[in-house]
Amino acid sequence: MLHAPIMLSTSGRRLAIVLSAILGACVLAVSFGPDARAIAGSLPDSLSNAAFWALSDELSEPNGYFQSDNLVSNEIQFQQVIPDLEKTARPNRVYLGVGPEQNFTYIAALKPAMVFIVDVRRGNLQLHLMYKALFELSSDRADFVSRLFSKPRPAGLTADSTAQEIFAAYEKVETSEPLYKENLAAITGHLVKTRGLHLTDEDLKGIEYVYYQFFWYGPSIQYWSTGGSGRGGRNAPTFADLMMADDGKGLSRGFLASDASFRVLKDLETKNLLVLWLATSPDRKRCVASAPTSAITTPASRRSTCRTSSSI
Repeated sequence: MLHAPIMLSTSGRRLAIVLSAILGACVLAVSFGPDARAIAGSLPDSLSNAAFWALSDELSEPNGYFQSDNLVSNEIQFQQVIPDLEKTARPNRVYLGVGPEQNFTYIAALKPAMVFIVDVRRGNLQLHLMYKALFELSSDRADFVSRLFSKPRPAGLTADSTAQEIFAAYEKVETSEPLYKENLAAITGHLVKTRGLHLTDEDLKGIEYVYYQFFWYGPSIQYWSTGGSGRGGRNAPTFADLMMADDGKGLSRGFLASDASFRVLKDLETKNLLVLWLATSPDRKRCVASAPTSAITTPASRRSTCRTSSSI
């Protein structure tokens, strides 16, 4: 079994879809085993570009279905569980999450040694590939926001700027189509040429689609911006709302709330330790949770790790 804890983050419906098989086999949310130092010793310090992409490409399954693009979380209160998580969860474990950017906020708080983000849609993988490039290309949070929304960086933002100050500054800046085109080329160039990822034409089109939505809607992009179906009203927090939210006790814990939080993500992405999987069958979802760490991080065994439930 995977001895590192599984720390989950996502909406209830998505969690039920993607991790239904795991519920019967694993202890969810925070599962505590051996000493964290022993666990950390069994995890890689980094992954090569080839190993990173093989983990994603060779173990992923065909594209599945979800009711929306889910480019942005629709839950404004998800930070409120972090104080309790921090009392129990230890750093340097393994984080398993589903969905879009809310994972980054939990990761920044919990500081895992390795991350797996699993979803039923390849669109989510493409969304996170966009984020991977942006984290690696950006020098700091202000640069990240500039690239994400194709807005020239305003003067005066520093490592000490709050999320409120950053988004207030960008609210006054016009979106730039030339910057969008320049950034898109930089994103795809970084993934394909610098990282050497063998992206398909479908993946490149998917990344372009995702990135265009952030360019078009800006920091006001929200869960329903690109349509979708589901129960409940169409009110949802914007990306800016989510980044400026707090934990219910006045402390802002979004991944863009501080330079330190941003660098947790940048470091993991730079080391290729935020791995993306597409899992649509029950056997594959269960494998994600139960495979030995060595089996999913070493080339010799990863091809046979997740073939059938009997291999788990």
